[in-house]
Amino acid sequence: MARTVTPLAPVAVVTFLCAALAAGAQSPPAGGSGAGARTAARADAGATYDVVIRGGRVLDGAGNPWIAADVAIQGGRFVRIGTVAGSGRTEIDARGKYVSPGWIDAMDQSGEVLLRNGLAETKLQEGVTTAIAGEDGSPGPIDSLAAYFSTLERQGISLNFGTYVSEEQARVPVLGQSARDPTPAELDSMRALIAIGMQQGALGMTTALIYPPLSYTKTPELIEMAKVAGRYGGIYASHIRGEGKEVLDALHEAIRIGQEGKLPVEIFHLKVAYRPAWGVLMPRVGALIDSARARGEDVAADMYVYTAGGTGLASVIPAWAHEGGPDSLRARLRDPAIRTRLQREIVTGSPGWWNIVEAAGGWNGIVLGDAANPANARFEGKSIAVIAKELGKTPADAAFDLVEQGAPGKEVTALYFMMGEPDIETALRFPWTSIGSDAGAALHPGEIDATGLPHPRAYGNFPRVIAHYVRERHVLTLPEAIRKMTSWPATRLRLAGRGVIREGAWADVVVFDYDRVQDRSTYEHPYLAPEGIDYVLVNGTVVEDHGRHTGARPGRILRGPGAAAATSQ
Repeated sequence: MARTVTPLAPVAVVTFLCAALAAGAQSPPAGGSGAGARTAARADAGATYDVVIRGGRVLDGAGNPWIAADVAIQGGRFVRIGTVAGSGRTEIDARGKYVSPGWIDAMDQSGEVLLRNGLAETKLQEGVTTAIAGEDGSPGPIDSLAAYFSTLERQGISLNFGTYVSEEQARVPVLGQSARDPTPAELDSMRALIAIGMQQGALGMTTALIYPPLSYTKTPELIEMAKVAGRYGGIYASHIRGEGKEVLDALHEAIRIGQEGKLPVEIFHLKVAYRPAWGVLMPRVGALIDSARARGEDVAADMYVYTAGGTGLASVIPAWAHEGGPDSLRARLRDPAIRTRLQREIVTGSPGWWNIVEAAGGWNGIVLGDAANPANARFEGKSIAVIAKELGKTPADAAFDLVEQGAPGKEVTALYFMMGEPDIETALRFPWTSIGSDAGAALHPGEIDATGLPHPRAYGNFPRVIAHYVRERHVLTLPEAIRKMTSWPATRLRLAGRGVIREGAWADVVVFDYDRVQDRSTYEHPYLAPEGIDYVLVNGTVVEDHGRHTGARPGRILRGPGAAAATSQ
């Protein structure tokens, strides 16, 4: 538990801050020499800070080895790192523990749930202090982003949060669920919507190109839309068009969009989802991105650290059948002739569709997550192959039935076991990968996360990086793992003053026990909270104390550069 001590009078605090700021402008605040250092030391001796973290092994987030130091926090920021003689209103004993910057989820899915539960307990239990969402866009229409941010600020949130907007949010209002290309006038309307989203604070534009209707888009359209995000200083972030045997072609497309759109490219949840190419394609993926970076293309990626992905079960159905939306898809699934065609195309392939059944190695590799129908809940956790056998149907027909019988407005979800462990380790070693969960906060701790996927990544992704890939497998050093979860994504996303323990930076902090930190969630028991994370601070406020949320809501909205540009116009 954190210890609270009696503060100095406000006048003393103000006097100290003025002296400390003046001294900091003249000389190093710790370990320096001369009159400035002596002045700072005298001021520190009589100071009271908001928080002092004592005696920890401080990892600065930049990849450097740890140092033994105290950390003082005032006004939401780090103000002293070294020997802190002053006291803290809250004192945290970190002896024998590591102190790192707060962990940044570069691919979060909490946009919707934060409206209903701003505490985001399951994110903070993992050490996540900043979440970046928006693979599917921001909640609500694209022109309501500013209102959405204002609502979160009014209600209060416990972590820092930013979001992209999706190209889909511009396309659907203009074209609906149609597969056709936009006319020049329609493209202008779509550009205008992306501009509005950027002006209201989006970090950039996303695409999820395996899902209709974005699977219908062509590269020139995406380039034109990306140019708008680029003009506002945004990023193009993509769930690329294919992650299996066609992954290199899909990466070439994403890099081209960034190059011609004149903006950085982020590859969401980097993977090779194709069993025959495990151990073969991932090194080529790394070489391709390295080559692009060597040419000056700002390309990087994030990843989660599990061999199963997760998404809607409807992804097993070729893209053309989705045109018109969910009701049109259900109508097609009720047509025996169309079912016969779909079953054939799952074997032969279909233009514009990434074959996720092939990626999973067949129906045994696809496990039903959320049936979105109480009558089918008994099948959850079973593979489609097993469900088909129990129902006396072909696996494709069983999958089609489960999708058709899902409740309107809810998505039937599945886990797809399609990645190899050695590829995860290879990708983690790329210096430009960061960590993203592809999961949201749960509405209530101990329950399914906001995506409706019973996947362990929602509760264990970040602790697993340390427990499995640092401590057990020695894939990464601890400083490098922390860099991938802190300063690198902060730098990548242009989050000024975050991701490092440095005087003047925002005080997002994780205090953890290296020997005890452990992800406990599994595919069989996906909702178990991790262990070994003692304290989590957001903007200098303790939000997690040994696994218990304090109720504090110090989180901030992280708006993209387009919002500042719009204000200055």
